[in-house]
Amino acid sequence: MKQGFWNREWFAYVKTKEFWIVLVLGQVLSITLTGENTLSSLLAQDGASLPAFQTFLNYVLMNLVFTPYTIHRHGFKKFLGLLFRDSWRYFILAFVDVEGNYFTVLAYRYTTILSAQLINFWAIVVVVVISFLLMKVRYRPTQILGILICVGGMGLLIASDHITGANGGYAPDQLKGDLFALLGASFYGLSNVYDEYLVSKRPFYEVIGQMGFWGMLINGVQSAIFDRSSFRNAVWNNTTGGYLAGFTLLLFLFYILAPLTFRLSSAAFFNISLLTANFWGLIIGLKLFGLTVHWMYPLAFCLIIVGLVIYFLMEGRMGEAKKPWLGEEQEQGVDGFATARRKIEQSRGRNTQV
Repeated sequence: MKQGFWNREWFAYVKTKEFWIVLVLGQVLSITLTGENTLSSLLAQDGASLPAFQTFLNYVLMNLVFTPYTIHRHGFKKFLGLLFRDSWRYFILAFVDVEGNYFTVLAYRYTTILSAQLINFWAIVVVVVISFLLMKVRYRPTQILGILICVGGMGLLIASDHITGANGGYAPDQLKGDLFALLGASFYGLSNVYDEYLVSKRPFYEVIGQMGFWGMLINGVQSAIFDRSSFRNAVWNNTTGGYLAGFTLLLFLFYILAPLTFRLSSAAFFNISLLTANFWGLIIGLKLFGLTVHWMYPLAFCLIIVGLVIYFLMEGRMGEAKKPWLGEEQEQGVDGFATARRKIEQSRGRNTQV
């Protein structure tokens, strides 16, 4: 009886190497996000807080690296056709991503960390609801349970911060800040789902390059409008330059790994994986900011990891790489790296392109 239970198909994905790759990849993204937040805090402490300009440099780098490669792979004529045919899709993706970054940063200026963290759970709700209504995703009981356990782990982290007073502080205008946090979380949720959709149907390098191109333009305009005063008053030195370079490189890495995670798993898994960022932030804060460990932190981290494992218990061997909007054989998706369509065709012995 026990042997049959463990041999059920819904344990298939947990026993594959792809599961562990996805699990580790989610934590690499979480650590990368923690590094970005740490460097952002150090920039603010040094008098160089430039939220729009900081992310602008990342979009420039994405565009410089991936747009020329896209032109190389497609050819210039086909690339112009891409701009004419699909630019509106990538403009929407870049717009919601830029605004998600912008309004989340604004939220922390006006409200408390505790309030902003609680409202950021809304991004998970947005992802789940949109995926269900528009992307034909049907969540299994273990996926819902996994999400709830991860959220419970994050609740312990927030409770720990509240007990130690690490997430309180003065809120100049809490209502405004909470509304900004809600708006930012909504934009993030939309961006994640749309990014997952596009990267499942288009080449990996094309999506990142176009996101960088349009994000550079949109964020550049916002930076010129809203960061002018901060840019003039910022303290510029070698340390500031180092922090800014480190922030840009980590964000660049984050934007490369995120679409890969969307292909291998989903926007929902991506968001719950990032819930461990507070734990990794504490590890860094022990050295840099002299923070102390509350007993709830290790427990909360373990709870989130358990939730991530439970999330995949009923998945087949393809996991969430098999997207419901691409057809049973994934024939409507791109034949690219880490896609279910490539795995299906390779299992049938077909030759596939790189």
